[in-house]
Amino acid sequence: DEKVKVLLAFHKTALVDPEWKMMGCGEGDERRLLEEFPKCHSVFAALREDSRRVISDITLRMATGMAEFVDKDLGQGTIDVKQYNRYCHFVAGLVGEGLSRLFSASGLEKPALATELYLSDQMGLFLQKTNIIRDYLEDYVDGRAFWPQTVWKKYSASGDLGYFANPATVEHETAALNCIDELVTDALELVPDCLSYLSKLRCAEVFRFCAIPQVMAIATLDKCYHNKDVFSGVVKIRKGMSCALINGTTDINGVHSIFHRFASSILRQAELSRKNGFEDPSYERTVKACTTILELTETEAKRSGSSVV
Repeated sequence: DEKVKVLLAFHKTALVDPEWKMMGCGEGDERRLLEEFPKCHSVFAALREDSRRVISDITLRMATGMAEFVDKDLGQGTIDVKQYNRYCHFVAGLVGEGLSRLFSASGLEKPALATELYLSDQMGLFLQKTNIIRDYLEDYVDGRAFWPQTVWKKYSASGDLGYFANPATVEHETAALNCIDELVTDALELVPDCLSYLSKLRCAEVFRFCAIPQVMAIATLDKCYHNKDVFSGVVKIRKGMSCALINGTTDINGVHSIFHRFASSILRQAELSRKNGFEDPSYERTVKACTTILELTETEAKRSGSSVV
């Protein structure tokens, strides 16, 4: 397959040949990026050698992983959570690793950060899973979905991922909400590792670069949790909220406060739906994930003499 060949050779063609470009592939910005790639190469070539080595290595490994999924039929999502995690690792976890290594190579962060491969991976997975949860309908319509079958098939009466789109009955809606609540909970369980990673950063600019997407993600998960609107369109946080989150992400204390806020909100939603008679198989797991975040952020606030409220 031509796509696979291009992917696997990308690190030694596009990143080596200053004139490399690909015409007529993709749409919109994707297409423009490939057609004007020499501009990207000029920036890459100006980097230090150690930074170029990191980018080349991550490019090869990411391409190898993406090639694994090129021919897979993802119309009904990934097969299971293991494959779901594997996909997220290749498209986002490796980006996290590459950034950590670049931060270290640049001298902006300590050399030890380059060895934090697991935490770097978790940072990427948290962002990617949030996007996948939010983009259910768009991805399903495009025929390239990523929700794991071992999760959604527990709730789909038809055995089809499209079952959840625009739920029309109480039973239908209940199944859809059960499914999204489990997926949101799965993502929430990554939060402690993400906060651990952020706590290791020393450069203010690097910190904000890494932390802002993370706080946007937890806010998006709060918006998606137990929300049937996910199945009829794309759920997004408001621009005013985004601005407030950016302004609040100046240090680790601010990040802890934001995560505490949204974990509290998700916990309240879970408890309220339970009180109103909603049976959620993931309820105990959700409570545990949220409680863990609350306890972690409160403990860190006490240690630093700040407040999460």
